Amino acid sequence: MIRKELLDILACPACKGDIQYDEPNQKLICVGECKRRYPIRDGIPVMLIDEAELPESTA
Repeated sequence: MIRKELLDILACPACKGDIQYDEPNQKLICVGECKRRYPIRDGIPVMLIDEAELPESTA
């Protein structure tokens, strides 16, 4: 569980967009420009661009 206070101050390191918590999948999702998904490991958000999953292509 990620505290709301933490979510309020976190931003995507790639595009500086807002972050949304996906609790069932244990990921933080950028709702800004890039839509990257950052993993949460052992309750700790891993906010590294190299660790993020890129959004699926719709092409």
